[in-house]
Amino acid sequence: MKLHYFGHAAFLLEGSRRILIDPFLSANPLCDVTEDSLPHADVVVVTHDHPDHLGDAFSICREHGAVLYSLHEIAVMAGQLGIQAEGMNIGGKISTDGLVIHLVPAFHTSPSGGVCGAIIEVDSLTVYHAGDTGLFGDMRLIGEIFRPDVMLVPIGDRYTMGPEMAARAVEMVRPKRVVPMHYGTWPAIAVNPATFQSLAEGYASVQILPPGTCLEC
Repeated sequence: MKLHYFGHAAFLLEGSRRILIDPFLSANPLCDVTEDSLPHADVVVVTHDHPDHLGDAFSICREHGAVLYSLHEIAVMAGQLGIQAEGMNIGGKISTDGLVIHLVPAFHTSPSGGVCGAIIEVDSLTVYHAGDTGLFGDMRLIGEIFRPDVMLVPIGDRYTMGPEMAARAVEMVRPKRVVPMHYGTWPAIAVNPATFQSLAEGYASVQILPPGTCLEC
C-alpha cells in the first residue's frame, strides 16, 4: 500500500483500491498533479465541503467513474449532479468489497454545517484522516477503538490545531505512524513541521511528506 501526499489535506491510498481523500488539486499551490495525470480513482472520500477539501471531488468522480463517500448532505449535492455517491453520518460505516469507511467526529465549520474525520480500513491497513479539526477528548476513544496504523493530522494552526495541540492528539490516538497535513499552503498556515515532529515523536513515528512524495505503508 502506498500513501501519496498531494499537499494540504489531499491524499491517495493506492493498493487493491485507489482511494482519494479530500482531493484539493487544481487550485492547490502545492500540488503538481492534475486530473489528467492522476491515477484512476475508485473511491473519493470527502470530510467536508470547504473548497480546499471538496476540491475537485465531483469532477474526478464524474471523469473516473469513482464513488463518492461523504456526509449525507454532500452526497445529496453530488447525486443531484449525476454522481454516484454514498451518504453517511458520524458514527456510521459502509463496507464494500474489502473496504470499510467509518465517519468519526471532527470539530470545525463548513458551508453545509457538517464536518467529519474518516477511518479507512483496506488491505489490512487502518488510516485515520482527522479532517479539519481542533483537539477533542474523544480522539483517545478513536485511538482505542480503531488503533490506526497511520494518522493524518492537521498542524497548520489558525483554522485547525497547531503543532502543540496536534501533538496532544497524537498522544491520545497513539497511531503507529503520523503524517502532518494542512500546513504551508498559504502564509496563514505556514508552520514548521519540524516543530510538530519534535513534540510528537515520543508518541508515534512522525513521517513528514513533502507534497508529491509517498509513504510505503
